[in-house]
Amino acid sequence: MKKILTLFAVVGLFAFTSCEGPEGPEGAPGQNVNKVFEILNEDFDYNNDDGYNIYGIFNPLIGDASTILIYRLAGTIDSNTPVWQLIPRTIYLSNNRELDYDYDFSKEDFKIYVRANYDMETTAADYLDNQTFRVVIVPGSFTNKSSVKPDYSDYYEVIKKYNIDDSNVKKIN
Repeated sequence: MKKILTLFAVVGLFAFTSCEGPEGPEGAPGQNVNKVFEILNEDFDYNNDDGYNIYGIFNPLIGDASTILIYRLAGTIDSNTPVWQLIPRTIYLSNNRELDYDYDFSKEDFKIYVRANYDMETTAADYLDNQTFRVVIVPGSFTNKSSVKPDYSDYYEVIKKYNIDDSNVKKIN
C-alpha cells in the first residue's frame, strides 16, 4: 500500500510541476508607474517668506513609498547629450560664495529651492533663470527590491537600474 501511495505522489508531483501553457494577459497598470517629468526653462520665483523657489504638483499623486530624484541640467556635451546633475548640490563661486540647490517633496507636490551664503541679488541669471530640471519618480516597490543601489548621482544609471522609460518625457513649465 505504501508503494502505491509513493508512486501516486511521484506521478502527481511530475504532472503538476511540468504544466505548460500560454502566459496570461498583462494586468492593468498600477498607480505607481515610473515617470520622468522635465521642467523646461523655468525661472525661480522669489518671495519674502522663503526665497527663490520652483513649485510643482503631482497629478496623479505619487505612492506613499515612492521617492523622487531631481536633476538639474548643468550643460551639454553636444546637442544630443545633456549633463544632468543630482540635487541637492552646492556650487562654489568666487570669493567663497556658495549657491545651494535643494528640494523637498510629498506625495502631492514638490519644491525646488536655491539658497546662498551671500546676498542673492548679485547672483548671475545663469543660476536662477531658464533652469531645466528632470523629476524622476521611483516607486518604493523598486527601491526596496535590490540590495545593490545605483549611483543616484548618475541619471542614466538610475534610469537603467529601475527600467524607467525616459524616451517620452512629459514637459511641464
